Amino acid sequence: MRTHTATAVLSGAVVLSALVLPGAAQAAEHPGAATGLRAFAAQSVQPKDAVGGTTFKDGLLNNGKDVVLGVTGKKSVPVMFTAFDEEGLALTQAFLWQGTDSSSTDTITGALGTDDDPVCNETTVEGGYSYSCKAVFTIDPAVDFKDGNGTAGPWKLFLGAFDLYLNISIDDDVVRSSIKRAATLTANASPEPVKKGKTITVTGKLSRANWTTGKYAGYATQPVKLQFRKKGTSTYTTLKTVNTSSTGTLKATTKAVSDGYYRFVFAGTGTTGTATAPGDFVDVR
Repeated sequence: MRTHTATAVLSGAVVLSALVLPGAAQAAEHPGAATGLRAFAAQSVQPKDAVGGTTFKDGLLNNGKDVVLGVTGKKSVPVMFTAFDEEGLALTQAFLWQGTDSSSTDTITGALGTDDDPVCNETTVEGGYSYSCKAVFTIDPAVDFKDGNGTAGPWKLFLGAFDLYLNISIDDDVVRSSIKRAATLTANASPEPVKKGKTITVTGKLSRANWTTGKYAGYATQPVKLQFRKKGTSTYTTLKTVNTSSTGTLKATTKAVSDGYYRFVFAGTGTTGTATAPGDFVDVR
């Protein structure tokens, strides 16, 4: 996991003491300001200690969906939020963090692979200025989470801002989401074809991403639903629930009634995404 660290404990005011901000601007125009906010965020400073009057709302991480990652490939995670300040802002910054203390350098994660700050569009409104902001966090599980699967689970969005007078505002719990390990699921129904009334056995396996090894491994003792869809229809019906073995394998039996498709469905957990096996057709004669 890439964690954000500061090489020195600096206050935003010290870093920005020589910076003159005549009007609201994007953070990219003031790299010194961005450095100051990152250093501030890495200190033991709680949101209640911030002195600015910026407010944040309407935070949205990954369009409101869980972030589900396999073992390879980068994933772009969009972030959107709104900021308001009476005087105007010099910059905003976004982090994802996990744990109980947003000031810990072990848990604050700077944009997960990018140092780019949010891009904000300013609008003059009654009583001040409103900013519609967007950012993209790029996550590579093979790099960012290779040291442990324990990072799967709830994450929080940290937002911070400098106003034009160098006052700092932060909110370390604007919105929450989950970063989860991807799961895969298979299903095979047999015999094919089968006589009506005879037993059908459906086997399969539930696996999930292991970020440490870079491979998928069986997910043990998890409830999985066996479902059936009659030929010519579009709706699956749950027949029973079975648990995976210690290696993630599945086995369920049912009676052959009519032609149709059998599949397994996994609802997911707090650390693992959902999975649905492709339906396997059985011809009943």
